[in-house]
Amino acid sequence: MKKSFESLKGTSQSAAKGITETTVQAAQDAVQQVADSSKETVNTAAQEVSRQGQAAITKAADRASDTIRVFGQQMESQKE
Repeated sequence: MKKSFESLKGTSQSAAKGITETTVQAAQDAVQQVADSSKETVNTAAQEVSRQGQAAITKAADRASDTIRVFGQQMESQKE
């Protein structure tokens, strides 16, 4: 009887340990998924900011170029 009880106790402890390890692993996996998702979100946002910044720089450069061209044309017409 005592041997059976000890065996049952050992089996119960092993099962509890297995459940605990599985639960911990599942929690770690969930945390990793959230971290990966957060990284992806941050990367996507950074890419969008970069794209918008580049578009703004291009637009400003185009306007500056147009302004210089118009100014040059005005200077040419004043010479004549």
